[in-house]
Amino acid sequence: MSPRRPLVAGNWKMNGLRGSLPELSAIIEGARQLANVDLMVCPPATLLVKFAKAAAGTAVRIGAQDCHSEPKGAFTGDLSAEMLKDAGATAVILGHSERRTRHGETDAQVRAKASAARRAGLLAIICVGETKEDREKGKAEDVVATQLRGSLPNEANAESGVIAYEPVWAIGTGVTPTPAEIAQMHTFLRAQLNSQFGAAGEDIRILYGGSVTPSNARELMHVANVDGALVGGASLRAVDFLAIATVCGHESPQPKK
Repeated sequence: MSPRRPLVAGNWKMNGLRGSLPELSAIIEGARQLANVDLMVCPPATLLVKFAKAAAGTAVRIGAQDCHSEPKGAFTGDLSAEMLKDAGATAVILGHSERRTRHGETDAQVRAKASAARRAGLLAIICVGETKEDREKGKAEDVVATQLRGSLPNEANAESGVIAYEPVWAIGTGVTPTPAEIAQMHTFLRAQLNSQFGAAGEDIRILYGGSVTPSNARELMHVANVDGALVGGASLRAVDFLAIATVCGHESPQPKK
């Protein structure tokens, strides 16, 4: 059985100015010591070109935080996947709960964006996750399965897609699900991927996101079917982001079952 290579991606959300470049430089320098993990930083669109230029030729990849489904057109304020690619991005986060909730994004819209990312040659990091109310009502798996089926294109594979499980109730709250809860959902997601894509489903990485910190990263990375992390607030500080990445790089990648 071959391993899935861990990925640690930092979602900077609406944070960062040109003065943030030293944090990226520190991440790039630290990445030289991390040969067993993929590192990615996803800054706001205003920093894509500058960050991509700084990271060129290094082990750190630069991603974006959203894209439009169309390649061009009369869509004021939007950015196409092709534009992100042209700016230097290699990936894009799609379907984050903040986009689904605050911008009303549907599974169908996320799916269209994921197809656009594939069209442009970007890796789509597709987010799924339940609310606290969903979990309390015993609907967590149903909600996540619906999001996964509706958001993931039929042609998705390990080269074009990554899944990020982010329970909405844990994002930015400092509250983290128990290892047992994470294991249950990641195992469920793996089964869903295997059902939809057969053997190819084993190759698609599943990241955990939701209040990931240097202090809990080691415990999280030991959970079966956790292939890395989508990191929020901790990714804004190079020292914290690298600490999380170091744990992921030193732990054995999760084997394919």
